[in-house]
Amino acid sequence: MIKVLLAGETWISEATHYKGFDSFTSVTFHSGADAYLKALSDNGISVHHMPAHDVPQRFPNTARELDAYDVIVLSDIGANSFQLPPETWLEGKSSPDRLAVLAQWVHNGGALMMAGGYLSFQGFQARANFARSAIAPALPVTMTDFDDRVEASAGAPAKAVGNDDLARLITPAAPELLGYNRVTAREGAAVHATVGGDVLIATSSYGQGRSLVWTSDIGPHWCPETFVEWDGFAPLMAGMIQWLANGKVGK
Repeated sequence: MIKVLLAGETWISEATHYKGFDSFTSVTFHSGADAYLKALSDNGISVHHMPAHDVPQRFPNTARELDAYDVIVLSDIGANSFQLPPETWLEGKSSPDRLAVLAQWVHNGGALMMAGGYLSFQGFQARANFARSAIAPALPVTMTDFDDRVEASAGAPAKAVGNDDLARLITPAAPELLGYNRVTAREGAAVHATVGGDVLIATSSYGQGRSLVWTSDIGPHWCPETFVEWDGFAPLMAGMIQWLANGKVGK
């Protein structure tokens, strides 16, 4: 069974409620990964989901810890969450560069996926800031040094490039997406699908390992309900993991 660590794709919101003279706040927890987790589980893939608020303290520090998984997926969580664990942020102590550890793990034969979002690649106001991180060379794409979002509220079509296993996961029936991070494929990388004319799925080798990017969301809002409910959603999401783990789509 393929084992996956999904890091990120959750958030906590605080709201202030005003009622005349009085006000109070409330806090709610949200996950954008429910449909994604079901898609992988339904295809026999085991996923440990590490919510965003746990990443600074609990994301693996060593290759040995990463070896518990076949594929690491980073989704909508910025570089700061990996680079500023509590011992560094709160106590001023040195700590391992976990993105460098992850990059070396991939180079030694691991598999990495980055999914798009407001805190993926460079993201909203470039706050994700992966372009200058140690993980950047492991990805099949290069990133800008500024806000790289493309908001496509009217819809952007996803289109297959070629006819390989990954390209065939994007069929003409695929609903349109509502946004993505604009990146550029590296020399030697393979582009399997585009969105709005830009990279949607790209892959490459990195040392002995593999990496893949999916530049839109794995759930709403950029990946709208129509896409999540499309019968090709689960095979697509599972297929990208299968390719990373085994070099081919399928169990």
